[in-house]
Amino acid sequence: METEKLVQSEEFEQQPVPSTYLKSWKSFLGMYAGEHAAGTEFMIGPLFLAAGVSAFDLIIGLLIGNLLAVLSWRFLTAEIAVKNRLTLYYQLEKISGKKLVTFYNLANGVLFCFLAGAMVTVSATAVGIPFDMEMPTLEDTLPTGLTWIIIVLAVGAVISIVAAKGYDTVSKAANWMAPLIIIAFIACGVVALGQLGVKSFADFWNVWGEGREPMGDQIKYTFWHVVMWSWFCNVAMHLGMSDLSVFRYAKKPSAGWTTAAGMYVGHYMAWIVAALLYAAYIELPDQAALLEAGKAPTVAPGPLAYNAIGIFGILAVIIAGWTTANPTIYRAGLAFQAIFPKASTFWMTILAGTLATIAGLFPAFAMQLLGFVALYGFILAPVGAIIVFEHFFGEKAGIVKNYAEKANISFNLAVFLAWGMSFGIFYYLSVSQEIFLSFLTLPAWLAAGILFLIISKYYQTEN
Repeated sequence: METEKLVQSEEFEQQPVPSTYLKSWKSFLGMYAGEHAAGTEFMIGPLFLAAGVSAFDLIIGLLIGNLLAVLSWRFLTAEIAVKNRLTLYYQLEKISGKKLVTFYNLANGVLFCFLAGAMVTVSATAVGIPFDMEMPTLEDTLPTGLTWIIIVLAVGAVISIVAAKGYDTVSKAANWMAPLIIIAFIACGVVALGQLGVKSFADFWNVWGEGREPMGDQIKYTFWHVVMWSWFCNVAMHLGMSDLSVFRYAKKPSAGWTTAAGMYVGHYMAWIVAALLYAAYIELPDQAALLEAGKAPTVAPGPLAYNAIGIFGILAVIIAGWTTANPTIYRAGLAFQAIFPKASTFWMTILAGTLATIAGLFPAFAMQLLGFVALYGFILAPVGAIIVFEHFFGEKAGIVKNYAEKANISFNLAVFLAWGMSFGIFYYLSVSQEIFLSFLTLPAWLAAGILFLIISKYYQTEN
């Protein structure tokens, strides 16, 4: 009995999940619906509008991009997760070695903390409304005042404690809250349509029309920007294999289809609704005056939702930020626990939550969410390619699978070179040629996988 409790408390970080702990597809449905119809959606929808997308580019681009994301989860992430039932971090350690995976885990955990911090920011914009708190704008990077700091610290503390309770608590919280958030998004959409005077599909289409000039320092988004960004905004989780840590609990790979609940309720319906909220909000006299003066209106989710559905909007934004930050902090905690295996997952998750809360104090992570999400996915995705290519093509390529474990090495040079070369080459191309980073994520991912097989073949032969 004591052994069972110990295993359960460790969340199976360094062993396959036992069959008695596997979960049905319903557990994943609630988690993905809750995580992706959540806090980021209240930010991303308005930021798309601020980037000047047209109606066709947004509605059709999101339809295609989200489908590609679901297929990536189903046929790559879930397949490998159910086969091995290991966390990303332990699977990667077997391939790359302890020293190399430590660096990756640190980068992964810190980036997840920054993302969760953006969601703490989102919830704080709702909590701050009754206190007449000054809201951050697109240009803000630093805390906007003492009230902001106090509210962010309080929100972050609550989110961190829930995440530290483990996967079961995170999953249950998502299942309880997801329906409420979805109802809130639908209500926001209905009200926003009324505020915008939409009475027909033509009116709805004209909310975006042919697109407008980007606000602030946003770049202009086209159809392909929307497709590629929506496919790769979660690339760390699917092609980057982070959700091996989630789907290792699945009974069958078909559980990967549950991600569609997140993509089409969250990344489709909710993004469009959030953009409608912003379209209605910027017509308010004070916000319209900012636009006329050439300044970008605030993109704080709390006021947007409050303008549509009042107190229920405040509650929805608070919970939405919570349900996104919870699993993100949980993943970050697993990353840190892999670095310090003797430490408990609970305290490593508290550490992750603390870092996320500190990041949440700085609005820049939320206000520049489109660019940040593209960057963190681009950094982490090539590592997932190494796992995918070894799993599906390693035997045909004639390389030893889980080479670091079998050769008892702590640093697999083939992994380091494949990751570093693919990231360096394509990031340089993005910067030097001013290419939208999400356009280069897939080429970098494919290059990392191919380079890994080629270099491993030579490296393993020489050693």
